Amino acid sequence: MKGQEVVLTDMLACRERRVNIQNEYIQRYHCPVISFCMNIPGPIKTNEQIKKAFLSGKEALFAVLQKENIPILTQTEFDEKTGNEIILTVDYPADRIKELTTEIEETHPFGRLFDMDVIGTDGEKLSRGVYRKCLICGCQAQECARSRKHTVAEMQAKIEEMLS
Repeated sequence: MKGQEVVLTDMLACRERRVNIQNEYIQRYHCPVISFCMNIPGPIKTNEQIKKAFLSGKEALFAVLQKENIPILTQTEFDEKTGNEIILTVDYPADRIKELTTEIEETHPFGRLFDMDVIGTDGEKLSRGVYRKCLICGCQAQECARSRKHTVAEMQAKIEEMLS
């Protein structure tokens, strides 16, 4: 996979920034937050193909929010070597937002690569109703990740195949 490599400290700083923004938005608006980025294993988190997939997911997310008449109160977007990311505050019940974002993740052609988190007004991330499937074997993704069943190179090859 081609692209600029990131290191652990880059990813930790990105995660800290994301959490700070999420907390700030929840405190300010007392509404749920949607945090959307890509789920890309390995040291390369973005390139032109990944950005196109992200934009496709962003379009799908905004289309659902518009269809459901869900007001967006704030919007912050990042396009950095750690990946593309958008953080939204929405005025709508968090559990219903989670259903909508899970549906996108489950049905969109690149949905398996999407990481659409919903954070409730209590600051807690809502869980999905169903487990995510592994990109490679279809088993429960968390189990494959925990046991390191597949190499980063295998996962990157599968992602490149999906995106091409």
